[in-house]
Amino acid sequence: MVKATIRASIDQDIQKIWQIVTNLQDYSWRSDLSKIEVINERQFIEYTKSGYPTTFTIIDKEPFTLYSFTMENTNMRGRWQGKFTKSGAQTDMIFTEEITLKKFYLKPFAKRYLKKQQEKYLADLTAILKREKEVTEKSH
Repeated sequence: MVKATIRASIDQDIQKIWQIVTNLQDYSWRSDLSKIEVINERQFIEYTKSGYPTTFTIIDKEPFTLYSFTMENTNMRGRWQGKFTKSGAQTDMIFTEEITLKKFYLKPFAKRYLKKQQEKYLADLTAILKREKEVTEKSH
């Protein structure tokens, strides 16, 4: 099993972050995805820009606190968990991903790949929050 965790504190309302992270209809802020196909209220499939699918099943969704799901594709199976905590005007987040590889030859690259994916996700999230904050400030 390979595990990676990333932590961040963002100067943004926890409700806004939660709405973006859990909204499966608007994935335009995700630079790594071409589409998300919602199967039902608990299952969805994310497709990379190259069309590679990963199936997700939501296992916990406690508003503004916890979001977690299992995930599986032809290369791996695993679990992702996001914990959210309000800290004054900031939101603290801890994202943890654990995967088991289905192909042994991927193991040397797995930890670095997970960290890179987490960093990209966090960068995309930070960028959309910054853009939305700028739009809100300009309209006032």
